[in-house]
Amino acid sequence: MFRRRAYEKLLSWKANSKGSRALLLEGARRTGKSTLARAFAENEYAGHLIIDFSEASEDIKDLFRMYRSDVDSFFMYLQAYTGARLPRRDSLIVFDEVQRFPPAREFVKQLVADGRYDYLETGSLVSIRRNVEGIVIPSEESPLRLNPLGFEEFLWACGEDALADLIRSSTEELSPLPAPLHRKAERLFREYMLVGGMPQAVSEYLEARDFGRVDAVKRDILSLYRNDIAKFGGTDATRIARVFSTLPGQLAKHDRKFRLVSLDANARGRDYADAFFWLSDAFITSTCLNATDPSVGLAATADESSFKCYMGDTGLLVSHLFADNEETPHEVYRDILLGKLEVNEGMFTENAVAQQLVCNGRNLYFYSKRDDRDWSNTMEIDFLVTRGYDDAAGRMRVSPIEVKSTKRYGARSLDKFKDKFGSRVGTRYILHPRPMEVSGDMAKLPLYASMVL
Repeated sequence: MFRRRAYEKLLSWKANSKGSRALLLEGARRTGKSTLARAFAENEYAGHLIIDFSEASEDIKDLFRMYRSDVDSFFMYLQAYTGARLPRRDSLIVFDEVQRFPPAREFVKQLVADGRYDYLETGSLVSIRRNVEGIVIPSEESPLRLNPLGFEEFLWACGEDALADLIRSSTEELSPLPAPLHRKAERLFREYMLVGGMPQAVSEYLEARDFGRVDAVKRDILSLYRNDIAKFGGTDATRIARVFSTLPGQLAKHDRKFRLVSLDANARGRDYADAFFWLSDAFITSTCLNATDPSVGLAATADESSFKCYMGDTGLLVSHLFADNEETPHEVYRDILLGKLEVNEGMFTENAVAQQLVCNGRNLYFYSKRDDRDWSNTMEIDFLVTRGYDDAAGRMRVSPIEVKSTKRYGARSLDKFKDKFGSRVGTRYILHPRPMEVSGDMAKLPLYASMVL
């Protein structure tokens, strides 16, 4: 199993909850939830039991149906059926793929109240209405999102733990890496953009170092997502599929903003709202909202009618762009790896930065304003985050982030943003394919530094 940030969060949950709350490990399909849950159970508990509801027998399911009011009998029969030995207060029961059997999720309330074991649930699409219909979601359940591997986790998987630590300290201290390490980190970030963070794709790449084989893995995952849309999308399945299929084209636009008219000349926001919610709720995509009057509480002025929609994994986006081809042309992988791809590279770098921000637990916001009467008010800022600002005694300020895929660019939007919002603005960031440069409140960071923001 790859080293994952979420493992530390599982350890914290175990230490702090002491059985008082179950944990729901949720995320997109194939992000490694079951693998992580199994490793955690085996490493951290004297006893464990994993019930996979994608293959559980009806006899096991009947226990959940028949003994809801008799927890003692439930555990007696459960251990008899499974042969598991579960020491009290040192055992973990995992409900894997819990969305396939909602009564088990509802039963968590009584199981937690009983207190003898810890409970970890894993599931995809678990919060979509169809999968919780007719049950009461337990209030004793805390969610933990498992994303595809971020760049830091990708470095760990590559055995580059020391480099990951250096990138983190370099970014936090605004101290450039030595040139050889910078070049190495830049090369690895380009590899990461192509491979992405889906564990199967990363594993295949580390084993074979063959982008063709990695592409085949990613295409299988994309097919799985399309099948999920058809199977679980219900009455919105057609709209969901339409949004999903057009994502690469939307991100190829200069400003990346999603335009409904590209789906249907008569498309309206309310008609497609559930489709976007479905994809976001399944963690297949990440929605980025326009904060029209940005301050520390970015959500307060978010305009849900103006948004960008990123793929949850950049490696999948690369393969999704060429979905009409039998395979992604190897020239695309070569040119991105060598930094020679002129067309569409901006969409990959911006998506990769969005992926790092999500991995760091951030909701996504951007700033966009067009004013035909006063050009000074027209600007596009790729991302907004809130961070402590040294010149404000460490208090939180809004930091605008511009993502550049080429070495030649301008920074007028960042200057306009500072002029317009003044004291609300903290450090301004440019993420570019060059070494670090810092001047005043402007920090130009290598793209790989996005893993720290």
